[in-house]
Amino acid sequence: MTRQPTTDAPSTPSAVDEAELARRLGALTLEQRVRLLTGADFWSLHPEPAVGLRRLVVSDGPAGVRGELWDERSPSANVPSPTALAATWDESLIERLGGLLAHEARAKGVDVLLAPTVNLHRTPYGGRHFECFSEDPLLTARIGVAYVRGVQGGGVAATAKHFVGNDSETQRMTLDARIGERALRELYLAPFERIVGEGRVWAVMAAYNGVNGHPMTESPLLRQVLHDDWDFDGLVMSDWFAARTTEPAARAALDLVMPGPIGPWGDALVAAVRKGKVDESLVDDKVLRLLRLAARVGALSGIPATARPPHYDAASVAAQLRETAAAGFVLARNENAQLPLDRAKLNRVAVLGPNAAVARTLGGGSATVFPPYTVSPLDGIRAALGDDVEVTHGVGVTPQTRVPAAALAYLRHPDGSGEGVQVNFLSEDGTPLGSERRAGGAYTWMGSYGPGVPTGQVARVEIRTVIRATDAGRYAIGGSGIGRFRLSVAGSEVFDVRLQLPPGADLVEGLMTPPQRLHTVVLAEGEETEVVLTHDTVTHDMVTYDVHSSDEALGDAITMFQLNLQPPHGSDDEEIERAVALAREADVAVVVVGTTEEVESEGFDRDRLALPGRQDELVRRVAEANPRTVVVVNSGAPVLLPWSEEVAAVLLAWFPGQEFGNALADVLLGVAEPGGRLPTVWPASEQGLPATEPIDGVLTYDEGLFIGYRGDGRTGSQPPRYAFGHGLGYTTWDYVSIEAPSEVPSGAGLTVEVRLRNSGTRHGKEVVQVYAGRPGGAVERPLRWLAGFAVVEAAPGEETVATVTVDARAFEHWDTEVGGWAVELGIFTLQAGPSSTTLPLAADIAVGTS
Repeated sequence: MTRQPTTDAPSTPSAVDEAELARRLGALTLEQRVRLLTGADFWSLHPEPAVGLRRLVVSDGPAGVRGELWDERSPSANVPSPTALAATWDESLIERLGGLLAHEARAKGVDVLLAPTVNLHRTPYGGRHFECFSEDPLLTARIGVAYVRGVQGGGVAATAKHFVGNDSETQRMTLDARIGERALRELYLAPFERIVGEGRVWAVMAAYNGVNGHPMTESPLLRQVLHDDWDFDGLVMSDWFAARTTEPAARAALDLVMPGPIGPWGDALVAAVRKGKVDESLVDDKVLRLLRLAARVGALSGIPATARPPHYDAASVAAQLRETAAAGFVLARNENAQLPLDRAKLNRVAVLGPNAAVARTLGGGSATVFPPYTVSPLDGIRAALGDDVEVTHGVGVTPQTRVPAAALAYLRHPDGSGEGVQVNFLSEDGTPLGSERRAGGAYTWMGSYGPGVPTGQVARVEIRTVIRATDAGRYAIGGSGIGRFRLSVAGSEVFDVRLQLPPGADLVEGLMTPPQRLHTVVLAEGEETEVVLTHDTVTHDMVTYDVHSSDEALGDAITMFQLNLQPPHGSDDEEIERAVALAREADVAVVVVGTTEEVESEGFDRDRLALPGRQDELVRRVAEANPRTVVVVNSGAPVLLPWSEEVAAVLLAWFPGQEFGNALADVLLGVAEPGGRLPTVWPASEQGLPATEPIDGVLTYDEGLFIGYRGDGRTGSQPPRYAFGHGLGYTTWDYVSIEAPSEVPSGAGLTVEVRLRNSGTRHGKEVVQVYAGRPGGAVERPLRWLAGFAVVEAAPGEETVATVTVDARAFEHWDTEVGGWAVELGIFTLQAGPSSTTLPLAADIAVGTS
């Protein structure tokens, strides 16, 4: 049985007076209308006083609301990464978090949040894997809907991105993703469909890449799917610099070119309309959608925003971020119930590893925010244990090959007024144009150097500071970025170099992990030395990089570089031996390992899944010295864990936001249960994983429907390290029974009741998962696929019932011959359990055969 394309929910109701929007639209000339369709600058849209439209502000991103500044001067609450959010499987928790993001947005004057990212985890090699929710379209959709409802429930627009097929970073600006029609509809479009239909999202972002021969900003999918199939009444914006043509992009259902004010529309689009090459009604529809968005967020005079965000103070922000982080931690292994730790039996705890004292709380790229503080695992554990327990620390290894941005603790203002640096903006002849005082070593300006600085005249940016040595030894000092850099130390120039990307490199990769030049200085403890780093802003010479033209515009619009500083540290051999000695003397060793900004970031994909550096060796050596070794994995995406059976416990912490250390202490000591379940498979090896490298500009999704756990049981599939949905708590559960109707009509959903008993000794939470299968069917399908889930809690010995809703879509497939959803009538099997590979209960359902 086949039915034509439709959305599972009614079309988005307008919260505004459509007649009033049409009246305001009619008051604008063609030139005024077209002007509105390109951004005013990097983060805002043009105001139009003629219709009462104020300036609209947009902002990244999924891990917090950055606002219009990309630096520490505008701190933002750093929420857990999207993988951590999806690992909670808790829609109510994520909706509340969306309300917090709306509060943050309004505090920064932001109207539109450029999140959530709902591309799928097609492969763990994907560079922005951490920024996406899950490998499963249903889990991605339901967490995405909750996120959108929370944000938009606070009167701030959410933006579902990147539509569609932006599942890797290699050649992302130009690659053509070849995706089969069934995989496109059943997997990659499915989260967007539900977020548009059920979540009623107000904006969608078109991706850089193409799909099946069409760049997404010009793709027929925008109109055919968003408008015609799903009745989307919101706005479609381009990813930044993704719009490259005038007429094809204008004829597509792209509504807004970002950023501005340059772009392919403007006067060229006005001319195309005048010549009849672009229908004026298309322009009107785009402007109407923009005005509708403006009305919803309260940017049109006389029309209030649809809602106001909840209020948060600093304490309530911290409490919610702490709760959410713990809820996403996945306890993957807990041999002999080593966790939670009994605080009363602890005298000495060794907290070891490269991510113990300086943890990663978020991934790199446009998801970056600057939190007001971060709590490291070391700080969180020390605070929780207090003075009665000795907490020792060793770094173990240094996995980074790059020198980090200079930490504030080493920087002093040249005038002696405290910690920080002096930034000076200079003209070509050295004339001062402006200055600012900064509190860090990373600098980004997008389109403007700030109020009062004539941006077009700035030829050099100069960083002046005094570096104070906290320990005696060799300090590596330098700069990283693209272009010319000069460094002077103690009044003498030590280098004058031009840093360039290698041929063919993506400029965004260069911005995230730019080339570096370093100089080593030997300093005594407490010694100070003056440092001046100068960067010429007019020497990008982008043509030498062999990159796409959109990268040229990006390079011209952004000034991004760092002052780098690496303080003295021991060799890996020395640090490993020290860590082993500390572990041997401790009651328990907590080893915090993870990825670096060189491994997980926007702009490039991963080339291997192993932990960087000698971290695997560190874990094995510590586990040999202390059998009570707990490993905390601080990565946004899967990494290989070859030692997983050699340690007492493995806790997957993701990038958990600014409250990392406090949440970790809560979980280790049993104050909170690790609530997470895996939103993506953690592979045991790299064999058979989908690639991210295009061939002649084409990336073919050869795996079709069978990404992640959906490939289980197929020829060549490998057993995972940890299965999709896996996660342990601090209690145990018995799955008692499953009840479901024996038959349902075609096109109908159903409710499944799963009875389970808390058979452990602690109150606990369980994520009950229901998977569908079609044994013996004629339509090619995965062995099983997620059909529904529910979160339940129970006291020790208590029975509870999980009520799981299974939508009609769970039984449908996309019929490529007729271009619609179809049901293969017959018997489907529903299985229930705690993961995709542990499903003790089953029931058969006859679909559409009565």
